Amino acid sequence: MTGQLALALGGLALVDATSVGTLVLPLLMLVQPRVRAGGVLLYLATIAVFYFALGLALLVALDRLVALVAATEGNRAIDVVQLVVGVGLFAGSFWPDLPAVKRKREAGPAVGGRRATLRERLLGPSARPGVVVGVALAAGVVEAASMLPYLGAVGMVSSSVAPGPVKVAALAAYVAVMCLPALALLALRLGAGSRVEGPLTRAADWFDRKSGSALWWVMGVVGFLVASDAISRLASH
Repeated sequence: MTGQLALALGGLALVDATSVGTLVLPLLMLVQPRVRAGGVLLYLATIAVFYFALGLALLVALDRLVALVAATEGNRAIDVVQLVVGVGLFAGSFWPDLPAVKRKREAGPAVGGRRATLRERLLGPSARPGVVVGVALAAGVVEAASMLPYLGAVGMVSSSVAPGPVKVAALAAYVAVMCLPALALLALRLGAGSRVEGPLTRAADWFDRKSGSALWWVMGVVGFLVASDAISRLASH
């Protein structure tokens, strides 16, 4: 595996490290008046194992998909399907800007009290281990399909010429880097105590707001690239 590929994977992993599941939810656990380090570590371990297992499954599936794509190379119908998918992703990236969606988002704070209560029950220091594991798995399942950097990284690992064990090690390192920022913040919270509770709360709110917009932006870029590739192949037929 080349150094250039390793740097690219590291950059993508850091982008994924700022998602709701890998950073915002751990941050919400860290801004509680009483932080339970074991619960945060259990959460991060669960989501890391989930993404590692998902990555392994995708590596196997991608190897078979590459063979399928090679067998259908030059098939105009496949190019049309790719074009439709690309246009759909690009068009879908404008969803948050629709007037109805904006109005619904602006009305969201009205349910803030109930959300805070639920958050305390699921992520607070009294949350049971089974609940913490369940929240981590739910976050992974909900976000997996939308974490485009992660899916792109798995594709890069799959298409590399590295042997199987190196690919598995690269995937494990990727997942570890995804969890590093949350682990660093856990160490900071334990070391500095309540003095960093305010900044961490503001950081959680900021990432919660910005992570969604970043996802839609990435979706639009990916959709444009996918559609452009399909158009270029259709034009050459």
